[in-house]
This record gives sequence, structure tokens and C-alpha cells, in this order.
Amino acid sequence: MDVRGLFESDVPSEGLPWYVAPLPEALENLGLNLAWLIVAVNLVGTAFGFWYYRFQFAFEPTVMWPFVPDSPVATLFIALALASWKLGYRQDWLIALAFFGNIILGGWTVWVHLVFWEEFSYLWEPMRQFLIWSHAAMVMQAFLLHRISNFSARAVGVATLWYGFDTAVDYFVPLVGNLHHTWIPAERGAPSILGADALGAATAGAVLLFVIALYLAMLTRVEKLKVA
Repeated sequence: MDVRGLFESDVPSEGLPWYVAPLPEALENLGLNLAWLIVAVNLVGTAFGFWYYRFQFAFEPTVMWPFVPDSPVATLFIALALASWKLGYRQDWLIALAFFGNIILGGWTVWVHLVFWEEFSYLWEPMRQFLIWSHAAMVMQAFLLHRISNFSARAVGVATLWYGFDTAVDYFVPLVGNLHHTWIPAERGAPSILGADALGAATAGAVLLFVIALYLAMLTRVEKLKVA
């Protein structure tokens, strides 16, 4: 097998600007060529994530369970998005959900681990490093997706509605029970960074990343139309 071929791809590269396509083209090609491996890794991550959330499920109303395991749902989205593309049944709305989810939840997990560094000290250090770097990789893999989707307005709209609703019930308007955000290792009212309390710090990260994901999705659409 010619290993060099892994860094080449039949999927057209449109030469989008770095701010919507920050990965080197060779790395994009490698990711697309190893799509089935990425699917498998994300499915394993999804299974681990549901196991990791098992204690939080016990305290959440069953009807809200789809909005609790945020990172595992995001990795499931990208696994399904890449699998459907490889099987010839590309679903742009699923790709958009994967793009939003991996940027928002991958970035949010890194954010809260940095903000609550001392509070997370109870974790076994290899586990903490695994959680940080695996979620950083979620953000990186999101930037493969512009090569296989047009980021249509309808697809971006679906992702905006899902993650807008998810952010609302996680941090602002719990429909059933209490707020449904991923557990953070501090009391919600405890002082945190920049004068915010712990909940405010976690919320700020989630909202900012939601805005970034939405802006990047729309900007990707604009840049793809320019080169069409």
C-alpha cells in the first residue's frame, strides 16, 4: 500500500480560506481517506460518553435524556454523517449537526477543564488529559466536513434550531426539572473567572461556542458559493 496515497483524495478541495478550513489539505485528505476509522473511533467515544453520563442520567427526567449527553450525541452525529456520506447517502442536515456539535461540545469541554482546573483535580490525571485532548480532537474533525457538504441554509437551520434549543434548556429554561447542562465540579453560585459564578462561566463558554459554530457554518456557505 502506498502510504503517500492516504494524503491525496478524489474529494475536491475548493481552496477555502484558512478561517473556515484551518486544517492542511493533506490532513483533510487523510481524514477523509480514513473516514471509516474515524466513524469507529467516534462510535467508541459515544459508547464511553453514555457510560460517563450514567450518574447524571439517574438525576434527569427521562424525557430530557436526549439533551443530557451532549458530547456523546455530537460524536454520534459525526459518525453517522461520515458513514452516510461513505455509503452514498449524504445528509447535509446531519453534517451540519455534526459540525455544530463537535465545535460546541468539543470546545466547551476544553473550556470548562481550564476554567475549573483545580476543581477537576480529583480526576486521575491520564483521564483528565484524555478528556481534554479527545475533545480538542472533536473540534479538529469538524473541519473535515466542509469537503463533503454545501452547508445549505436548510441544513444550517436544522443545526441552529437543535443546538439553540439544547443551549436554552441546558443553561436558561429547563423544561422539566432543573437545568440540564453537563455536570460541572463546582456549585453553580461559586465565584469563578472574571467575576462570574460557576454557572455563568460554563454558560459563557457554551453561548460563545454556539455563536462561533453558527458564524463559521454561515461563512463556510458564503465562501463555497464564491468558488462555485
